[in-house]
Amino acid sequence: MKTKAVRMYGEKDLRLEEFELPAIKEDEILAKIISDSICMSSYKSSSQGIKHKRVPNDVAENPIIMGHEFCGEIVEVGSKWADQFSAGNKFSIQPALNYEGGPVGILSAPGYSYQFIGGDSQYVIIPAEVMEHDCLLDYQGDSYYMGSLAEPMSCVVGGFHANYHTKPGSYVHEMGIVEGGAMALLAGVGPMGLGAIDYAMHCDRKPGLLVVTDIDNARLERAASIYTVEEAKANGVELVYVNTAEEGKGIDYLKSLTPKGEGFNDVFVYAPVRPVVEQADKLLAFDGCLNFFAGPTDPSFAAEFNFYNVHYAATHVVGTSGGNTDDMIESLKLMAEGKLNPSTMLTHIGGLDAVIETTLNLPNIPGGKKLVYNNISMPLVALDDLKSMEGDLYQGLAEIVEKHNGLWSPEAEKYLLANAPSI
Repeated sequence: MKTKAVRMYGEKDLRLEEFELPAIKEDEILAKIISDSICMSSYKSSSQGIKHKRVPNDVAENPIIMGHEFCGEIVEVGSKWADQFSAGNKFSIQPALNYEGGPVGILSAPGYSYQFIGGDSQYVIIPAEVMEHDCLLDYQGDSYYMGSLAEPMSCVVGGFHANYHTKPGSYVHEMGIVEGGAMALLAGVGPMGLGAIDYAMHCDRKPGLLVVTDIDNARLERAASIYTVEEAKANGVELVYVNTAEEGKGIDYLKSLTPKGEGFNDVFVYAPVRPVVEQADKLLAFDGCLNFFAGPTDPSFAAEFNFYNVHYAATHVVGTSGGNTDDMIESLKLMAEGKLNPSTMLTHIGGLDAVIETTLNLPNIPGGKKLVYNNISMPLVALDDLKSMEGDLYQGLAEIVEKHNGLWSPEAEKYLLANAPSI
């Protein structure tokens, strides 16, 4: 059958084209992709081409399909998997397969390495290794975009699970944040930071104090209108938003918010900025864990870290660059139960024909996550701009978005899929 997809042929060489998919084998699954969230990692791979560790050397002859944050429906199941999967089921995929047999070995992943599977395609063939490594995940939610956002949400979940703490005299690392402890999210009102606020308020291992910082009042106010102090309190969390650019709102003030002014047990850094990393170090309590979540593009990125405190105060640092399959399963489950709402991450929508320009220019497009629907034609549009656009489609979407506090929603998705032009 034929499909339209965005494929990479090399460095900054992405093409939207139609081509033939082969018939599936007995150990493969045919699926229809509805939505894909465009990740900064896709920008990095498209900018680097074969220099990227996940991209095969032969993409000029055998192009790969872009996109790895996708959600869709199963269309046809090979006989090997007939007892486990059924046509019509919704699914998401954990793209980090982490096994030796893919096109580039252990780093192989859909959206980077494969000819016939990637998020920016109308139809894909899911290879056997995805199922063999339990990376084809059932999704019970009522909207596709949340399934697409499960992958970035799993990165947030993985960060919380990766933090660790110790006890004096013991070498055992107790994994996870300190339950009931003091947590700070620095530069914490971007798309991933918003996901972290949501998870911190609704997961089963919550902090007692959650301090969220940024230097932009508008971004802080938007976050506070979505995740309110009152809602946090109802969930057992004291939530405080702080603009650290304001006079007197620096390190001493932030520490003063913690019990006895002793600092934070868990500090997450959501921007790869040296002063923010160094601020995080200074905020740590005894046995405090700094999670450097934000991935820098500069391979020589560095910041000062107080090693006196490492020795005498047991402070430490971890870095996480993604979630594992369990983290993604947890994300999907919490979304389906209505406990997590990643809509706050999403600021732009578009069609399959918006993928190339969006991917290649992603760092220059403000806002949060950009989501595309693969079976429609639509330029990338900021949710805030819908009101100013002409046409019944955009005005209808604007009304729905306004009704949902400026956020994308299952209602908006259904309206878009029913009324947008096909590609």
